[in-house]
Amino acid sequence: MTQAPPRFWIGVVSRDHVLRGVAGGFAMLNHGKRAPVARLSPGDGLVYYSPKTAIDGAPLQAFTAIGRVRDRAPYEAEMTATMTGFRRDIDWETAREVPISLLKDGLAFTQGSWGMLARRGLFEITGTDFDLIRAAMTPERIA
Repeated sequence: MTQAPPRFWIGVVSRDHVLRGVAGGFAMLNHGKRAPVARLSPGDGLVYYSPKTAIDGAPLQAFTAIGRVRDRAPYEAEMTATMTGFRRDIDWETAREVPISLLKDGLAFTQGSWGMLARRGLFEITGTDFDLIRAAMTPERIA
């Protein structure tokens, strides 16, 4: 049985939550709902876009993390003492934040009204868009 080719995704998450996930080697989406992380498959690429520094924070509008989904299925984990949410393990790359304004004109998904896509919290992008974002976030990486 052949494995499906990887897909590429953008998760919309505030920077403070992105940093927690990167430090812990996981991704959470849509406030810990299971369905979004269940859409991801092993080997898929995930980019975090952070519109703000925190849920009620200052505007940021930058790509803040990039990685690949590991084999482990979604799992439930404690978010706070009274709340749990679903996670997916990610191999995060060492990357720098990149303002979307630097790449906006060259990305397919930003042509037109892409704000409606971002409201979903998770949306699929092309491999070409993923590669452009990755090149900007990891310029020292050797292909």
